[in-house]
Amino acid sequence: MLSTLWLLLSFAVPVRGIYKFVSCPHGKQCQKALLSGNDVLLQCSSAGAHWYYFFLQTRSGWTTTNTSVSNMVTTPVGHLLIRDPLPSQTGLYSCWNKNGTQETQYEIDFQDVSSLHITHKSLDQDPLHNESLELGRQETVFTHWEPWQDCNRCDVPGERKRLGYCYIREPQEEPVPCGIFLGQAKLKSNRLRPEMQVEACFVPCDPQRSYRHEYTVFDSFRFSKESEALWLTCSLGSIYRPIMWEVNGIPLTWRGQLVGQGMNTVLDTSTGGRQLQIFQPATYKCYVHQEFMAQFSPVMGPEALEEQNKKEEQQWQVGKVLVPPKEADSVLKGLKLMLLMVFVLALAGLLFRALRPAWDKKKNSVLLVK
Repeated sequence: MLSTLWLLLSFAVPVRGIYKFVSCPHGKQCQKALLSGNDVLLQCSSAGAHWYYFFLQTRSGWTTTNTSVSNMVTTPVGHLLIRDPLPSQTGLYSCWNKNGTQETQYEIDFQDVSSLHITHKSLDQDPLHNESLELGRQETVFTHWEPWQDCNRCDVPGERKRLGYCYIREPQEEPVPCGIFLGQAKLKSNRLRPEMQVEACFVPCDPQRSYRHEYTVFDSFRFSKESEALWLTCSLGSIYRPIMWEVNGIPLTWRGQLVGQGMNTVLDTSTGGRQLQIFQPATYKCYVHQEFMAQFSPVMGPEALEEQNKKEEQQWQVGKVLVPPKEADSVLKGLKLMLLMVFVLALAGLLFRALRPAWDKKKNSVLLVK
């Protein structure tokens, strides 16, 4: 399938369309806020280029990417691929061509995606408000919003999202991403974090667009005895791209998850829904940019199925009523009390029958005297 081919190629040669592509004009220095944990491709169109980096939090000096950073790869055309970047990798990235001339330089702030603040417009949830910092220069923390992404489905109700990044502004100065502004400084503030805002949308399908019909089917997923949950990954998906999941034909939404109606699934916030945690067999489908990408049909493994059957046998047994331990004590006490009452009534009946003849004789004697 076509999506499978793209997936395999992405491991061999990084493809621009799969990753967040960041460009900067030749000879310029560009500043950008991004999210940690999500792959990014920094542009430098110079074959044989060398990249150098300087992390602001450690300030250990300029280092070449050819040394020891395992999640950085220079592509054949010169771009720098950073897989699963860390917040600690916030810093400067400089590209030099093979002649020793600097091509471009980036200031990148990888903001911590684990602290992502999520709101949904239909739930009347407000984004973070602007706040002042007490650093002595009247600094203001605010959210710089990117444009809304496309609706994740067409011709049917869907959702769209936009990402917002933490920025700090000083009077008469240009705003700067929070991580670059603060550098090594450590501030305890719940305001210094990125955001994601979601809203409902409905758009018609583009009649001029050719939608692909190829998709990948994954049928090898098994629930095991050790794990009661599975993670599914939508190939070619990203927090920077529109994604949608369906379970047995029913769409999963961020709104549903935020109000506790996730249909026994969890959309991973750190990947923007690229990954989905599931707890039961079903047919799961994912869409990227309104196109059907993959279908998953996980099933119970033999051990997991046996374990499930055992649990069901413990909960339900034919011809028997299972009573929890605490309720069983109450039932036993009730039965004992009932038996005691039956015994007392039977004894009273026997005494009544034994004393009745004597009572009748005494009554007759009294009548004779009269």
